[in-house]
Amino acid sequence: MPSMDTMFPSRTPIAQPPYGVGLNSYLHQIRDLIYQIAGILQPDHRLGFLEKRCQKRMRIVGAGSLRDYYDFLTRSANRTAELTELLNEITIGETFFFRNLPQIEALRKVILPAIVENKKRFPSSKLRLWSAGCSTGEEAYTLAILFLEESAGLLKNLKFEVLATDLNERSLEKARAGVYGEYATRNLSAYLRQKYFTAEGNLLAVKDTVKSVVQFSRVNLLDGSKMMFMKNMDVIFCCNVMIYFDGAARKKVVQHYYNNLLPKSYLFLGYSESLYGINEQFHLVHFPGATAYYKSDKPGGDL
Repeated sequence: MPSMDTMFPSRTPIAQPPYGVGLNSYLHQIRDLIYQIAGILQPDHRLGFLEKRCQKRMRIVGAGSLRDYYDFLTRSANRTAELTELLNEITIGETFFFRNLPQIEALRKVILPAIVENKKRFPSSKLRLWSAGCSTGEEAYTLAILFLEESAGLLKNLKFEVLATDLNERSLEKARAGVYGEYATRNLSAYLRQKYFTAEGNLLAVKDTVKSVVQFSRVNLLDGSKMMFMKNMDVIFCCNVMIYFDGAARKKVVQHYYNNLLPKSYLFLGYSESLYGINEQFHLVHFPGATAYYKSDKPGGDL
């Protein structure tokens, strides 16, 4: 099994834990370990949530106390696998198909036509979108369906792909399976259900034509070595992900996004998220009901 350093490149150790909490509690040490490894912040008001998730894992691995569990996470031969399981417990997301319709409409009506026009100069180029923090895959498959709908028109003769990444391996397993219930599929029209899904009892399964557009992989957004494989993106969706990070981690992640985006490309965030105080290289642009961040092709990032 790969080492913890390989799977989870550590952040610089923090001299003091966040929010001024001392190191007397092993729960705090587990919280700080998660922060150092994955950049995921568990503030004081969420320590109860973290403790419940730890207790669930403690019962499974046979740890009698938080101290025993901390030792298991840091010294056991299975520490890498167990840290993955704990991260799975604390990063469960909730999403559904066509969740943010204004963003999808901005992509379809404004951004894609502009990107396609730019790519006419490079006939062999591919349209690449990244769903960062893809959770159980609904956003990634939504984007794939959008591409397929446009493949006979706007995207004719243009290759396209959606790269979808998440830290939670359980979520990725569900995403790869592509089988969803009524909650996740409630925004789908009858037309889309019939064209891109197969009924399995009360569930809907994504058809292979949609799956073929999407590549799922486990990626820690703070891992610079993994970011090297995410180059040449035209659009990045990172919605409701940075709420897990503190300021330093947000700046690092957003810089990865900027570096991996092509010129004249876009970054979408969640409704309540912004780059204010985080990054000045992107330009905020407004669409009906949505905003995005634009990477200019001009020196200095000017529009």
